[in-house]
Amino acid sequence: MRVGIIAGTDIYDIPGIQLEAKTVETSYGPALLHVGQGEAENLVFLMRHGPRHTVPPHHINYRANLKAMHKLGVRAIVAAYAVGSIHRALPPLSVAVLDDFLDFTSDRPRSFYEGGASGLAHTIMSPPYCPTLRERLLACAPSCGLTPAPHATYVCTNGPRFETPGEIRMFRQLGGDVVGMTGAQEATLARELGIHFAGVAFSVNWAAGIEETINIVQDGIADLRSRLLSLFLKTLSELDGFSCHCEDAVLFTHYPRDEDGHDRN
Repeated sequence: MRVGIIAGTDIYDIPGIQLEAKTVETSYGPALLHVGQGEAENLVFLMRHGPRHTVPPHHINYRANLKAMHKLGVRAIVAAYAVGSIHRALPPLSVAVLDDFLDFTSDRPRSFYEGGASGLAHTIMSPPYCPTLRERLLACAPSCGLTPAPHATYVCTNGPRFETPGEIRMFRQLGGDVVGMTGAQEATLARELGIHFAGVAFSVNWAAGIEETINIVQDGIADLRSRLLSLFLKTLSELDGFSCHCEDAVLFTHYPRDEDGHDRN
C-alpha cells in the first residue's frame, strides 16, 4: 500500500529515508512530491509550504497536492500541523490526534466538485478524520514517547496573519481547541478522493489573547518533530486494512450529460 506524509512548519525531511523529488502534473497544476527510495518506495512525502517554506497557507495549491498524491496511488495520509493552543489543557509542545475541525477560511478552493465539467457531489465528513488511522496513531504513540490528546477540534483560519484575541475567544466558545491555517482543505479533499486521512497537531504557541504576548516555542521542537515522524512511520508501516467508510463518502455525484443523456465523466 502506498502511503503519504504531509508536513509544514519545522518538518522538511524524514531522517533515515532517501527521498527523490518528483513533479506530478495534475489538472490543477503541478505538485512537487518527494518519493521514498529503496525499502521506502511506498512512501510519498509532501512539504505543503514548499522545500524552502515560501508558499503561504492561503496560496497553497491544495487540490494539486492531494490530486498528485492520489495519482501516485497513495491510499492513506498522516498530516502534521503546527498550531496555536486555544485550550489550557493543550500547552505548547502538546500533541493531539485531531477528531474534528471548524473551517473559517475563505476564497480557497474547497472541492474537486465545482459543478460544470468537474461534476457535483456531496461528501460525508462525519467523522472528518479516518477512524482507523486515528486508532492506530493513538495505539502507536506510547512506543514513540508520545502521549497525545485523543480528541481535539482544529480551527482553520485564512492566515497568514495570526488571529485576534476576539477571534480566539469566539473559537473557544465554539469548541475549538487548537488553531492553524492549512488543515481543513487537506482533510476535505482527501475524503473526496477516498484517501484515508488523519491529522496530528503539535502546539508551538498559545493562541492570541491566552497570554500577554505570542511566543513561539523553540526548545524541544526538534525532539518533538523526531518523535512525530517516528509515530507517522510506525503507524503507516503497520496498517493492514481499514474498518471505515472513507472510500465511499462521496454521495450524489452528478456530471454533465452529452446529447444522448450520458454522463461525460
